[in-house]
Amino acid sequence: MAKDEFDRLLEQFLAHIDVERGLTRSTVGAYESDLRRYVSWLRSRGVDGVAHVTRYDVEDYVAFLDDLGESARSKARRLASVHEFHRFALGQHLVHDDVSAAVKAPKGAGTLPDVLTVDEVSRLLDAVPTEGDDPVMLRDKALLEFMYATGARVSEAVGVNLDDLDLGDEHVVRLTGKGSKQRLVPIGTYACAAMTRYLRKGRPELESRIRNAPTPERRAVFLNKRGRRLSRQSVWEVVRGAGERAHIDKPLHPHTLRHSFATHLIQGGADVRTVQELLGHASVTTTQIYTHVSPENLIATYLTAHPRAK
Repeated sequence: MAKDEFDRLLEQFLAHIDVERGLTRSTVGAYESDLRRYVSWLRSRGVDGVAHVTRYDVEDYVAFLDDLGESARSKARRLASVHEFHRFALGQHLVHDDVSAAVKAPKGAGTLPDVLTVDEVSRLLDAVPTEGDDPVMLRDKALLEFMYATGARVSEAVGVNLDDLDLGDEHVVRLTGKGSKQRLVPIGTYACAAMTRYLRKGRPELESRIRNAPTPERRAVFLNKRGRRLSRQSVWEVVRGAGERAHIDKPLHPHTLRHSFATHLIQGGADVRTVQELLGHASVTTTQIYTHVSPENLIATYLTAHPRAK
């Protein structure tokens, strides 16, 4: 099998840290393991060279690691390898800037993921203007409502096909997660309304913009301006654009909606096992991060429950 740009760059990087920097064999091996996994993941989403990697790709990779339930130390080490790899590419003049530089290491086990309040989610979802019939605005509204209603990963959202949806009787969607595992997730009333409007008034207009599209494209629920299946990077842009319009001063990415979905379910009384199934987590340990209690809820519960609190 012919070597591609990633293979050649990885060989050069490993030789650099082995010979020029004199790192130990075990350290070089750890770098190689981390970076081969990273490169394989990039290839899986259609990135074919280091010059085509964006900051969104690196951030999405961190979110991917987060969803695997790895330890904070392991995630930090993998991201450190990614940082070194991109700095090396910059030093070799293969790229104009280091797209990984602004991506921070994942938070420790004692730190909670970025979560929006219910009010902030409402502001985010209401930030997309839908007074008219602009197909892109209808799509963006439906996409944001869908992601918060289902807790879908960004890959699951862009992978949804028309035959995965039942907005009539059941109000559910079939999501295909890691390892091609499928699960049924309910879709709330607000999301159903936004999805129905988009499918009736927005999507037909977007689909009409492309001719002779392959069947997988025509099956996609969320389409881009050219009638093709929406990309993961486009989802990042939709979320961040809505966040700017809503004046939300928190880190925003598609996983923020997934984190908020899980947290609000737990706070609303849902048990961890149910949330685990809805999120598609292989282990309940991954889901337990959402069982945190906010300081406000902690104080309110104490004052209500403790016999001598008042």
